[in-house]
Amino acid sequence: MDASPHHELPADRTVLLSAFEGWNDAGSAATHALEHLHDVWHAEHVDELDPEEYHDFQVNRPHVGIGADGTREITWPTTAVAVATAPRSGRRVVLVHGIEPSMRWRRYCHELLDIAATLEVSTVVSVGALLADVPHTRPIPVTATSEHDETRALLEIESSSYEGPTGIVGVLQHEAQARGMASMSLWAAVPHYVAHPPSPKATLALLRRLEEILGEPIPLGDLPDEAAAWQQGVDELADEDGEVGEYVRQLEEAKDTAELPEASGEAIAQEFERYLRRRDKGSGSGSA
Repeated sequence: MDASPHHELPADRTVLLSAFEGWNDAGSAATHALEHLHDVWHAEHVDELDPEEYHDFQVNRPHVGIGADGTREITWPTTAVAVATAPRSGRRVVLVHGIEPSMRWRRYCHELLDIAATLEVSTVVSVGALLADVPHTRPIPVTATSEHDETRALLEIESSSYEGPTGIVGVLQHEAQARGMASMSLWAAVPHYVAHPPSPKATLALLRRLEEILGEPIPLGDLPDEAAAWQQGVDELADEDGEVGEYVRQLEEAKDTAELPEASGEAIAQEFERYLRRRDKGSGSGSA
């Protein structure tokens, strides 16, 4: 069952929201959602993980550029931790934004959760996005799942039925649960035929679901206009390419026949499996 605005996490709970670039972040929808929250809630950077321990710099290369003082600087891929206060409820929200690590995943999760413990985090919410056979013309499906009994009952959500390869999102959720923290995950299904970022419609869908779970209105700024412009652009692509247009119509028919506003947890798991099969047949890139 889907969460409603009447099923939300208690305001006295400190919630950690995490998103990771790469395999778990189709269309950059999840990381863009966290970046949006960082901006509108004026989050303060409080910590970061040493990238030397967790990243292969030939896979995730550092960037060189000109700093504010005019000198050349190198920016290393890392995981940043920031803290914000939700304006209406006063809830403390910890935002974790990083790149999926190349190695030492268990140590990575332990270090991240140690930081979370010092910040008195009680609930870990992993935010991700996957490529799926869904039409861009319909609402973006966002599925919430949890293996934590109390959280499932509180939000009226399901456990995940997915079995197969997982990313850092799945590992972090598992390790949080092992520590006795409540944990859950949100997944947006991004149309696979428009996988290139950004995907503002999926970002918007994730933020609206987070509004419900946190019980906190989120200022959306220009995001609804950007989502509308994105959909119009894909509409034009479908109009110009007959094969794409026909494929979209098939997806629309399948979606409308199901008569569901959003896909179930089992359907999302099936879409994830299809995505993995497409990925394995493709170029072999590690990015979503």
